[in-house]
Order: sequence, then C-alpha cells, then structure tokens
Amino acid sequence: MKMFYPGILLLFGFLIISICLGQDSPENMLFMDPSRPIDKRVDDLVSRLTLEEKVSQMSYNSAAIPRLGIPEYNWWSEALHGVARNGVATVFPQAIAMGATFDTDLLYRVATAISDEGRAKFNECLKADNRGQYQGLTFWSPNINIFRDPRWGRGHETYGEDPFLTSRMGVAFINGLQGFHPRYLKTGACAKHYAVHSGPEGLRHEFNAIVSKRDLWDTYLPAFEAAVKEAKVEAVMGAYNRTLNEPCCASKLLIQDILRTKWGFTGHFLSDCWAIQDFHQSHKVTNTPEESAALAVNMGCNMNCGSTYPFLVNAVQQGLVDEKTIDKNLKLLVRTRFKLGLFDPPELNPYNSISADVIDSDTHRKLAREAAVKSIVLLKNKDNLLPLKKDLSHVYVTGPLASDVRYLLGNYYGMNPQLSSIIEGVASKVSMATKLQFRQGALLDRENPNKIDWYSGVASEADVTIAVMGITPLIEGEEGESIASPYAGDRKEIGLPQNQIDFLKKMRNNAEKLVVVVVGGSPITMPEVQEMADAALFVFYPGEEGGNAVADILFGDAVPSGRLPLTFPKSVDQLPPYEDYNMTGRTYRYMTEEPLYPFGFGLSYTQFEYSDLKLDKTGIKKGETVKANVLVTNTGKYAAEEVVQLYISDVEASVTVPLSALKGFKRVTLQPGESKTVQFDITPELMSIVDNDGNKIIEKGDIKITIGGCSPGKRGVDLGAAKSAQAVFAVK
Repeated sequence: MKMFYPGILLLFGFLIISICLGQDSPENMLFMDPSRPIDKRVDDLVSRLTLEEKVSQMSYNSAAIPRLGIPEYNWWSEALHGVARNGVATVFPQAIAMGATFDTDLLYRVATAISDEGRAKFNECLKADNRGQYQGLTFWSPNINIFRDPRWGRGHETYGEDPFLTSRMGVAFINGLQGFHPRYLKTGACAKHYAVHSGPEGLRHEFNAIVSKRDLWDTYLPAFEAAVKEAKVEAVMGAYNRTLNEPCCASKLLIQDILRTKWGFTGHFLSDCWAIQDFHQSHKVTNTPEESAALAVNMGCNMNCGSTYPFLVNAVQQGLVDEKTIDKNLKLLVRTRFKLGLFDPPELNPYNSISADVIDSDTHRKLAREAAVKSIVLLKNKDNLLPLKKDLSHVYVTGPLASDVRYLLGNYYGMNPQLSSIIEGVASKVSMATKLQFRQGALLDRENPNKIDWYSGVASEADVTIAVMGITPLIEGEEGESIASPYAGDRKEIGLPQNQIDFLKKMRNNAEKLVVVVVGGSPITMPEVQEMADAALFVFYPGEEGGNAVADILFGDAVPSGRLPLTFPKSVDQLPPYEDYNMTGRTYRYMTEEPLYPFGFGLSYTQFEYSDLKLDKTGIKKGETVKANVLVTNTGKYAAEEVVQLYISDVEASVTVPLSALKGFKRVTLQPGESKTVQFDITPELMSIVDNDGNKIIEKGDIKITIGGCSPGKRGVDLGAAKSAQAVFAVK
C-alpha cells in the first residue's frame, strides 16, 4: 500500500498551486523529478531561489518557500544515545558507557535502533505536520572529541580518551544512524565538535586551543578522519573555540585544507549553536555580524545554528561575500535533504514505512539492557563477594543515588515511561523471604541538614549493604545545563563530594559486607572506595534499564565485562593544567604516574589467562603486515566475555610517541576451561607513528606489542587484571 502523509501532500499541493498560478511549468520543475541525477536537481532548486530565500535555507530553522512547494525544515535534532528532546524514546546508555563496552557491533545495533526510532518519529510528525526543532532527520551526533581531561563536564558525551577506540565506536555509530541504502540516508549523522575541543566549558566561546602538529594528527583528528573517510558522515559540526588562532567554524586549516581537500569530505559543515556570533562578540576576529557571517561562509561553513546568517543579505550587498559563494554553500545543504528523500514521492523511500511501534519497543528495551550490562565495570571483588545470592536474609540499599533515576539519562536524552532505579532492580532480584530495606542516608553533594542518624545502624544488621554513590549530570555537563556545578558544567575537583566520603566511612564502620556502586560519567578520584569497599562497580549513566542491569550484575544473572575507556587518576594533582592542550602527561598514552585505575581495566567473576603469543614474522619490511595470535583461556568458574586488547609501542621512535597505544580490541565469549585463539592483523597503518610535522611514518626499529585485558603496566595486574602477553618484531 502506498503511504502518503499530509505533510507530503501539502508539498505537492504547493506545487499544484504554483503551477496553476503560472509561476512554473511542470516540465521545468526538474528538482521534483526523482529520476533525474541529484546534482541536477540541486542545481535546479538553488537556481530558482532569490538571495533572501537562499539565505533563509542556510540557518538551522530553514523557512518554507511556498511558491516552490518547499516546506520548512529544522535541522537541529539530537540522538547522542537515543532520540533526544522529542518525547518518548528508548534511552540507551550514555556515550561514555557505550565506550566502556568496547563493542562496535553492539553500538552499531544501538545506533540502528535509534535511527529506526528517529525515522518512525519523523513519519509521525509528518502526519501531524509538525516540523519543529528536534523533529527532523539530521541528528547532531556523535560527539567524537577526545576526553583528554577528567575535569571537562561534557566528557561523558564522548567514547573516552583514546583516539583509536573513539574512531572505531564513532564509525559504528554513524553507520547505524545513516544506514546503507544505495539511494537514501536513513538519517543524517553529524560528527562534532571539530576540532580540538574539550573544555573548559566556561571559556569555550573565547579560548584558543594551541596544539602541536603531532598532537593534532595523532590525538585530536583521527576520529574525525575515520568518520569522514570510512563512515562517510553526512555532516561535521565546528567547535566554539579557536584552534591555532582560527575560529573552528571558519578555519581554513580545518575546513578547507584538511576536511575538504585532504579528506575529500562532500557532506555539509555547520556551526555549533550561536558560535558564529562569537567571532565578533568573544573571539574579536571580526567587528560586525555581517563580517562574521561572510567569514564563515567564505571558509565553507554551510549552515549556521544561530541567528547570524540572516546578515548574509547585507554582507552580499556590502561586497563581503559573493552570491556564487552562497550558492556553493547552499547546494551542499540541499543535497542532504535530497539524500534523505525529502523531495521524493514517499513510496520510493523504504524508510517511510517504519512505524511508531518500534519506539521504545520491547526489542529496543532489551537492547538497552544488554548495552547497560556490558558497560558496567567491576573495579574490586574482595574474596569473590559478588555475585550475591538472591536468598540472602537481609539486604540494605542506601546512598544518595540508590532510588534516583535522573542519572540514568545522562544528557541529550529522550524521555521514557519506565526508568529503573537501582533499588527497583535489586527489589526485582531478591527472594520474597529477603528482608530488603532502603534509606537514602546522604544527599548528593552537601551534608545532611538533619544530623539525626537513622541510617548507618541498619548496615550492622544486614548480610550485605549496597551503597549507591557518585555524581550526576547535575554536577557535570554542558555550560548552563549542570545547575549544581559552579564551573559552567566542569569540575574543579574530581573526587567524590566530601559528604559522600563521610557517609561511606559510616557505612564501612557498620557494614559486615559493603558493596559500593559508583555512578558518574567521568573519572572520579576515589581511593576511599577502593580501600573501604569489599566490592565496587562503576556504572556510568546506564540508560533506562540501568537499575535492572546493575541488579543483573550484582546477583549473577550477568557477568561484568565493561572496561574503562578512561584513566582514573589518583588525584587532580596528577593532571596537567586544564587549559593546556598539549598531550604530555595526559591519558594512559602519555601519563607516567601510576593511576588509580588504568585505561582498559575491568574485572570479571571469572579469570582469564593469556599465553602462546605468536607472530607470523619477527622482521618485516615497511608496508608489510604482521599477524599476531594469542591463546585466551577462561580459567575460572563462570562463562563470560573478555575484552581482548592490543597495544603497540614503538620503542625506538625518533620522535615523542605514546608509551603504548590501543590498536585493536575484540570481545570473545569463553566457557569455563575453554580456550580460543584470537588474531590481530597489525597493518602498516596500525604500526605508523606521527612525526613532528604531523605526517604518518613508519621507522625502522623494534615495535613491541602487548595483548591482554588492560592497558600495559603493573597497576592493572595489581588490581586483579590478567597478566598480558608481549612480543617484539622489527621493521627493517
């Protein structure tokens, strides 16, 4: 059955009216002919527009052009971990939690579910002729910035601190959003914020990120390059700040030299919201809105999220920008709308048949739970306290976040009628004979005004006390959103709030067995938890099924397999100055001090052993590939998944290189006693380094590879991770 929506019928109605009025004849309406090449259709549409109409299409809230039957379109939609800000949707774990899964197949399935819901919601909106903000098909996700400093409030929107992990996860997410139809985009993805952007939030409208060419190409650009060259991302969003003295939304280096020329990007480029007005208001590189708009367009910023581009009409009249340049920029935007099928008869596009029953479906809820389970990181498990028995006599759940659901959402979230808190998850697991008690005990970030203690004594009566602590998006997030942050969403100190530490000490003094569940979207310096807890989990912002997923782990219906996509320092004193974008001393790749928890770390209820690491070659010529095989064995009692991680170190490099760098990871499922051989192909691309001029090179000398369940270093082993296997080969 052919499907026609009122919105589409309205479009064709506009056409009929315009034709009847003699403004255009049917044979000249080339842009409405789906049989014609897309470039011809784009050229035809743009040729019909006045300057004012062209400019109206270059803002995020593109106006309708009734005389041509063009409806309004709002480009601004969000889908960071589910369709966001547009009613009911499946709320998947926050991006940083997805990074902790180290599972690209899982993230692709999640993004596919998100794009299903995005198309379904768009189809419903067309039926109602709703075309407002957040109701379109151009999703401004993913955020593939590098989480270089734990103090950055928006870090939990990213996949972590590592360029390789971020690249792989970013490509998987983009592929899931955009699909692989030969003619149509399912939805349009957008890689942001390009480039060299990770705080401080309070200075983002004015600061200038100064980086070396080596750090630029080795750390800050790889994920964007993969998004463009591998995933063919449809859009790239510029950052608020300047990079190397140029505003990112009008940077010749970033937009013209790298994105367009070097990488061959053919999609559209847009500004972050109201970033272009920062040119004259904050960066002071221009003096007027006309100059700012002209600078951005001349440098290739096709669309303005903001209110500056209407000044382009004046800018053309003032000779600041040529109308042909306007045309060139606009055509890339219009092309995206054609690729989404917005000017085609509805029956031609298979995505128009996706119905509303996929939204928050049982299948998607199950997927959200799977993702949450795989993101949870087991930090400590003294004497194998976990998993807990479901028939314990007395379980006590306490802590400021035990009954909270706000943290489940992260930021850029959708809404959901069934959010599962941790207390609800625990209640669903324990037997009907179990005495289950809950008292909050502590506030999030301040002392209890009521000093009467009716909570700590309960811990002395329970078989196990589960304390749920941490931070939430009220404390860390984007400028203006985290209302409890005094630093525009950032954190100055990165430990637990002092009142929670005091609360934890009370629990430890009373509890026979203490399990600590820590919630947060960024590294937390919490030596107190490592010292006092018998068992500890880090659960990030786990989405709508978070409480159930945590309970699955606590009570053994699932085995933890999440791995930290971040280094957890012991204190803020181990960090370089926040404003410094030099990578020296930052992340596991360059940090020489011992962390609290290393990158890639995470325990299981079973144990894994790595052995028999073999290379097919120990000496190669430049351009050759080395195959590495390692035997991974489950030596414990539980069937479980292990995240096998490959790290490379160029031990004879002539320039500064990472101490070690993640270059591969694979999830493997092993039964108790089972062994599997895991193979990695170490290609020339993976063994290359970046020199001081930003060029990828391969030098002669020894290259060490490490394969294990954590980043290299004794700290992970000391905490219980399996010992890794190492080997060396030489480039001759």
